[in-house]
Amino acid sequence: MTLKLHNFFRSSTSVRLRAALNIKGLDYDYIPYVLRDGETRTPAYLAKNPQGLVPTLEREDGSFMGQSLAIIEWLEETHPTPSLLPQDPDGRARVRGLAYMIACEIHPLNNLRVLGRLGDQFGADDPAQKEWFTHWVSITFDALETTLKNSKETGIYCHGDTPTLADICLYAQVWNNKRFSISLDKWPVIERIFSALDQLPNFSKAAPPNQPDAI
Repeated sequence: MTLKLHNFFRSSTSVRLRAALNIKGLDYDYIPYVLRDGETRTPAYLAKNPQGLVPTLEREDGSFMGQSLAIIEWLEETHPTPSLLPQDPDGRARVRGLAYMIACEIHPLNNLRVLGRLGDQFGADDPAQKEWFTHWVSITFDALETTLKNSKETGIYCHGDTPTLADICLYAQVWNNKRFSISLDKWPVIERIFSALDQLPNFSKAAPPNQPDAI
């Protein structure tokens, strides 16, 4: 039985997991959902993932896993080569810290559920939602740019010259930013790293425009 990836083409958490699976060389069946149509809120999907979120990884034994970072850590432990984390404890901590800046500080405030709530409860229209989204991206990207620029550990990618978990999160977030036309001009190191990642097939194949459900 092949792995099955329940996901949405534009979801940044789905981009993360697609990139990780590609890097690990793992084949999977692509199962798309339309979030705005409530397709992840059906009883059938909630039986797979009670949070009603994407991505969900359906394993060969028929069990289900949610939360992209937890799934990626599982992949790292069960398919350790090639590694998404450095071998040394300091390097692993740095990579996780960079990844969490994006995954824990930007994404929770800017995901579709939050933007929808802003509109429903507070009447935030599209320009107001874009301002909200841009505000939280900018706060963390300013700090991330400084960290990457001033660290000797930064190489072609976020940590050295091999893509890591940090690059997976960065790549996915920049694609998410594109929905709101957020330029990378303020963050030249981030822009350079994203451009380098986008040249790698394992990343470009994970990008939203290259998915079968892309619209």
